[in-house]
Amino acid sequence: MAEKLPMEVIEAWAAAHPRWRFRDGAILKEYSFGSFRSAIVFVNRVATIADELNHHPDISVRYDRVLLRMWSHDAGGVTERDLNLAERIDFATSAR
Repeated sequence: MAEKLPMEVIEAWAAAHPRWRFRDGAILKEYSFGSFRSAIVFVNRVATIADELNHHPDISVRYDRVLLRMWSHDAGGVTERDLNLAERIDFATSAR
């Protein structure tokens, strides 16, 4: 089981990844697209990455916006797996 990260580690990571926020025990980021179709294409790319890593974010779609929220249920907070997934999504989708 992955261990919950200390707050200092999460805050330092968030400072280095300014579009990600830490709120209510999770890291989250909102992405904005030009259309609903583009948002869904993005969600499908995220799904592929999440399946590869066997770690899945909460995903909310609101027309041309996608909100990703990550935390590890088994650890009760943000773990290294969440940070790795966030970085992999940003890198693979060029949405930094």
